[in-house]
Amino acid sequence: MNEQADAAASLQGIARIEAKARGRSGWYAGYLWLFAGWQLVLVPTVLLWHGPAGVTVSALANAVVIVGLSLFATRQPVVPRGHVRTHLGVIGAWAVAYVLALVLGMTVFPDSVPFATVAALVCSLPAAVAARREVRAV
Repeated sequence: MNEQADAAASLQGIARIEAKARGRSGWYAGYLWLFAGWQLVLVPTVLLWHGPAGVTVSALANAVVIVGLSLFATRQPVVPRGHVRTHLGVIGAWAVAYVLALVLGMTVFPDSVPFATVAALVCSLPAAVAARREVRAV
């Protein structure tokens, strides 16, 4: 009976570790929501605030946010399953949307507030969709 008790104790320990890991893996959803929210500020700023001041402020602010998010991500003890693939997909989709928004916003729709609004929403969409999926997976 001692072997059964040891096995039961081991299984309980494994269950506690798994529950703790699952509970701490939700950080990526928060990371994605912050990234999506940042796009709602960054994209209109880049598209509508022209000149050296606009470029400087938006570039510095973007650098601070990206460095902050990166430091936050590197300090997390648990990495969700499939994280690299998911993250590369999100960043790739965002990059395509962002470049398209910049090109169209500076050539076809210069100084268009409605376009900047739609572009910001489109640029935030990859991260928001992935964040929603992460919340459902946890």
